[in-house]
Amino acid sequence: MSEYSRDVDFIVVGAGSAGCAVANRLSADPTHRVLVLEAGGADDNWLTKMPLGFLKAVFNPAMSWGYRSEPEPQMNGRQLMVPRGKVLGGSSTINGMFYMRGHPRDFDDWRQMGCEGWGYADVLPYFKRMETSWRGAGPYHGGDGPLHVAPIDTRRLLHDPLMETAANAGYPVSDDISGFHPEGFSKGEVTIDPKGHRANASRAYLHPVMGRPNLTVETHALTHKVIIENGRAVGVEYSKDGRTTRVRAMREVILCGGAYNSPQLLMLSGIGPADELREHGIEVVADLPGVGRNLSEHPNLMMQFRATKPVTFIRELRYDRAIRHVIQWWLFGNGAFATQINSCNVVIRTRPELAAPDIQIMCNPVAMSADLWFPLLTKRHHHHFQVGVVQLHPHSRGWVKLRSADPADKPRICFNLYSDPTDYEVMRRGIREARRIYRTEPQASLTGDETFPGAEHQTDAELDAILRQSGGVTQHPVGTCAMGIGSESVVDPQLRVRGIEGLRVADASIMPTVPGANTNAAAIMVGEKAADLVLGRRLPAEDLPYAV
Repeated sequence: MSEYSRDVDFIVVGAGSAGCAVANRLSADPTHRVLVLEAGGADDNWLTKMPLGFLKAVFNPAMSWGYRSEPEPQMNGRQLMVPRGKVLGGSSTINGMFYMRGHPRDFDDWRQMGCEGWGYADVLPYFKRMETSWRGAGPYHGGDGPLHVAPIDTRRLLHDPLMETAANAGYPVSDDISGFHPEGFSKGEVTIDPKGHRANASRAYLHPVMGRPNLTVETHALTHKVIIENGRAVGVEYSKDGRTTRVRAMREVILCGGAYNSPQLLMLSGIGPADELREHGIEVVADLPGVGRNLSEHPNLMMQFRATKPVTFIRELRYDRAIRHVIQWWLFGNGAFATQINSCNVVIRTRPELAAPDIQIMCNPVAMSADLWFPLLTKRHHHHFQVGVVQLHPHSRGWVKLRSADPADKPRICFNLYSDPTDYEVMRRGIREARRIYRTEPQASLTGDETFPGAEHQTDAELDAILRQSGGVTQHPVGTCAMGIGSESVVDPQLRVRGIEGLRVADASIMPTVPGANTNAAAIMVGEKAADLVLGRRLPAEDLPYAV
């Protein structure tokens, strides 16, 4: 096949968090013809609109790629579930909507690694440009961006006892973790619009501009490869409805498939570790050994405590109340199901000499596995607190490889969690600190027995065994097309793929290290900044202070 069905200026592969932002900004100029190719379908399922619907949407096979990891060497050979959005908006359509940018030092570290233009002062203007913050416009926040950011409605979530516990446990309270105080105990923020609907990337960036005559969005379009001619990306080949098509890109191809699909597509296109490509019969266009390497993810462990009183969110999951909450959300866009169920976002340093937080504790007033119930008719439900301990800066690195040369095959994913023993040490400190916080008043008065992993697990060896047996990841993968200046980097700080003209990657895969936060906000920021890089523009840096 050599014929091209049409010419466009820019092809954006993947309508996820970053891809939607790229498509919006590039198509703002009516002279730019922009084609977006998304392998998934529309984002019109009601579960993706109602905020609390994420508890079901994240595992819905109609909206997720349904990946699983390879048997993890340090995790008793377990294969971890890896839900990723296969739908307009990508994972922003099925995630928990949590909005965090990361600590300012995270981005300054990128700059120190050679990623010029990616320090905190450089990326802050893009975070601001993308936001309509409930706080309004200010030094640290935007007031008229596409993405709505709202505080979690914590009235039913036992927020106050945890906030009052902070000082007694020796930690600060932050009234704005994305502002001057980037750590401590704080109220979580989420991407929810004023109507009470999930503000995913497609609703924020794509739907409002679908009427632009120069923007075309194709769903159920699986990209097979980038077409390279004489060292330049000139188009892509993709299939839709059983038909294979080629489209020419007169200016650039921009890959926005995320940390798993972008390296997969590069390798399918002949760009990656040469020996591995040859094993699959793929002609080597550019030998880039870093493609698919450097996979970084936040390890976590979900702890659980029984509540001493019947006061947790499980009350709201009784069938009659749940039906009322759904109706209230449907009619008025508010109520118990119009928000997240996070009581408190705890971002802390487990050692005072650390330069930045190393642990996040996600405090939930209900087990995430809880389901609807009714007295006498369903299994009895107990009141629990579920506490996610998350390591923010893991040292272990994994990889993404091809399973075959077939674009429809799922990539092979291995996190190599705990391959660096330092990660065990940090997670043990996080577990012990979570225990101490939940045994500190006033939270202690609400905290009963530790039902998982159980207070009997105390020694280092016992906790390490629990991490191997029951630990997981937080669905924050980055790094597999890492930005940098070294031989293992895949893109330069302009996000251009090394050795290939007219080809960039713009998504979480370019992050050289994982930010100390949920990564959706940073991925959208990458899309915002990538569009300016393509157009030869940049927002002025804003060197604002932050507490250290």
